[in-house]
This record gives sequence, C-alpha cells and structure tokens, in this order.
Amino acid sequence: MADAILEVRELSVEYLTRGEPAHAVEKVSFDLAPGEFLGIVGESGCGKSTLLFAIAQLLSPPAEISTGEVVFKGRNMVQMTDRQLRTVRWKDYSVVMQSAMNALNPVKSIAAQFADAMEAHGTRSKATITARSKEVLALVGIDPVHLESFPHQLSGGMRQRAMIAMALLFSPELVVMDEPTSALDVVAQRSLMVQIKELQRELGFAVIFVTHDMSLVSHFSDRLVVMYAGQIAELGPTDEVFDDPLHPYTIGLLEAFPSIYGPKVHLEGVPGSPPDLSALPSGCHFHPRCAKATPLCSSVEPALYTIGDRHVRCLLHQGDGTRGE
Repeated sequence: MADAILEVRELSVEYLTRGEPAHAVEKVSFDLAPGEFLGIVGESGCGKSTLLFAIAQLLSPPAEISTGEVVFKGRNMVQMTDRQLRTVRWKDYSVVMQSAMNALNPVKSIAAQFADAMEAHGTRSKATITARSKEVLALVGIDPVHLESFPHQLSGGMRQRAMIAMALLFSPELVVMDEPTSALDVVAQRSLMVQIKELQRELGFAVIFVTHDMSLVSHFSDRLVVMYAGQIAELGPTDEVFDDPLHPYTIGLLEAFPSIYGPKVHLEGVPGSPPDLSALPSGCHFHPRCAKATPLCSSVEPALYTIGDRHVRCLLHQGDGTRGE
C-alpha cells in the first residue's frame, strides 16, 4: 500500500517465561491507509491486545518484540527510544484502553487529566487547555460541565467517550482502540460505535479497533483481521469476509453469534479452546479444532495465501492464490 500511514512487517512478540517463551504474536504483517477503519477480531488469548500494544509500543516485561517493524509515517517505532516515542505518542497517534474506569485516574477530574496530557506535550496556556478540553468533550457528545466531574461520577458510556475525547486532544492521525465497548450494554455499544465512526469521518483519523465480537465491527470496519494463536488467519474487506469467509475459524466465529433476521438456527461456534501459546500445535495451529482438517494439516504449517484482495492461512486454499510470507 503506497500511501500507508502504518506498515506492520513480520511483527512477532514473545512473553518470556521460565520454560518455553509464549509466542503471542507471530510474523504479523499488514498496512493501514489514512482514514481507514481496521477491525481485529478473535477469541480471548489469540494475541489481539498484545498486537495492539506492540503497535503502540506499550509492551512491558515479560513481553518483548522479538522480530519485525512497526513503521508509522515512515519511522520504525520499534527502534525509537522512550523519549522519541513520547514526542509522537498522543500527538500523532493515541490509544483508547479497554476499561475507562481503570485507565482514567480516579482521584483527578476529567479537566485535570486533559490538562496533564496537553501540558506533557508543551501546551501551557490554561485558556487554550480549557477551550480545547471543552471542544473535544463536545465532539463526543458530553456537556463541558462534566470537565469538573471525576470518573466515578460518569456512566460507563460517558467514561469511554471521555477517553476518546482525550485521545483526540491533538487531532492524531491514528487512534488505536482496545475493546473500548466491552464493559457496555448493547445499546451503549451501538451508540459508541456510531459516535466513533462519525468522528472518524469528520476528523479523518485512521482506527485500529480490537474486539472479540465480530458482529460489533461488521458495519463499521473497512477491513477485518481475524487472528488465531498469534497469527493472521484471514484478512480482507469486511463485507467480503462476512459474505464469504475463507478460513474455517472465521466460519466458526460467524456461526457463534445469532442473526436477528430469518429463521432460528442452531449456533455451531468453534469447539475447544485456543492453544497454549508456549506449546503450539505442529502444522496449522487451528487443526486440532478444525472440522475440515486433513492429515496434512497436522504436519505442514500453511503460509498466508493471497487471493485477490483477501489473505487466508489455510491449506484448503493453497492452490487458489499466491503464497505470502
């Protein structure tokens, strides 16, 4: 992708343990275009949040990037020092954490936390800080009077919106979101997703959105990454992935949630659980749970095959496209 704002190349992350390291992310590669909404989905334990933290350079021991690059606006962030990262983080890209109650400081008002972020990046004028704080709160539909509120005085949805407002203080070009709707009810989830999409259209920032709920991003993401056992199982335009899933794991995920349309159907889902990342199965990591597995799947690890603008890691599609990696 020639105009990509973010290029992730062969990125691998390991958690160092007393025994074998856990391979949480394994040779992940993708590009992100300016203004694109990329969804990353998969079960818990498949490496989604670790990938997000690696992209944002927020990993802490025992996790470490073992190989690969994260090139943001032409600069490889893996090679940047903490001081260099501080000048880029929040101004050029920002992060919205999973639980706003834990991410926000419980003993500081929303105004004080916004001021901390702006002062850390050189904005000293109190008038400028107040004006910008009111502006971003209004963007997410919160009355500026709540700048004086503390996190516990806001509802769950308002706390998440306040986190998004804080992420937009410097109009970044990329906003990375780690399951920001997980603690909300379905009505609040829908409202927040609509708000995020409207803000993205208005301000033009790109989004990487991590979730375990495929239905949540079905109408909002431009492309979808399906992760399994630290690898990309499938990647492609969201509508194509939903209309014609290629990987058996993607099919299983789509069969795991009900449709509100049509007749009632039995939910199949995916049997079993994701593997131990420190003792991955040989061959295809998904083969112990796959109904379509062949004897070859247990011994041959599939590449990420390219089929048009789709990518799939499955030996069933070995002859359908070109070999990646």
